[in-house]
Amino acid sequence: MFTGIVEKTAKVVKIEQDKTNFHFTLEVDFADELAIDQSMAHDGCCLTVVSVDKEKKQYVVTAMDETMLKTNLSTWKVGTEVNVERSMRMDGRFDGHIVQGHVDQTATCINVVDENGSWRYYFEYDFNKNKNITVPKGSISINGVSLTVVDSERGMFSVAIIPYTHQVTNFHNFQKGTVVNIEFDVFGKYVQRLLEQYMEAAK
Repeated sequence: MFTGIVEKTAKVVKIEQDKTNFHFTLEVDFADELAIDQSMAHDGCCLTVVSVDKEKKQYVVTAMDETMLKTNLSTWKVGTEVNVERSMRMDGRFDGHIVQGHVDQTATCINVVDENGSWRYYFEYDFNKNKNITVPKGSISINGVSLTVVDSERGMFSVAIIPYTHQVTNFHNFQKGTVVNIEFDVFGKYVQRLLEQYMEAAK
């Protein structure tokens, strides 16, 4: 379980393929604090640490075929900057919103607007893939960043980014065509499924 408050950005330093699995080596300054079997969110995708090199401040995670097909990990290259967050602690404040690290699908950035002190990012996604929706002022996770929806339409939404978020996450790399991971609000998904079942039963 995560909060969507990104701790750092990690850099991909090595990619190895083993059959349908991909092993990603990433570098981040708190790697020496990590442990094998620890869960971490990478651009919002929950992956398990499988090895750690404390001296080099590097660690390795493995993504299987299902993860590669459903997320933007297939676009990662050596040098890619990735938002990372360790799992939520139970002894602190719960900032952000509940993020499971289970990416629902990808979205594509269709526009970036400089609003003189902040930025507005517009994203488009395939509504027909799983019928998930956004609502104005609702929560959305983009590459693991907990954000509030501004504009909301079927298959499209926008978010506003303050300078701090722009600087410390990989949002500063986004441009038209950038593919991102999105996780819709878990409560909204439950409500939507219940309504769908109700409508089907009422037929």
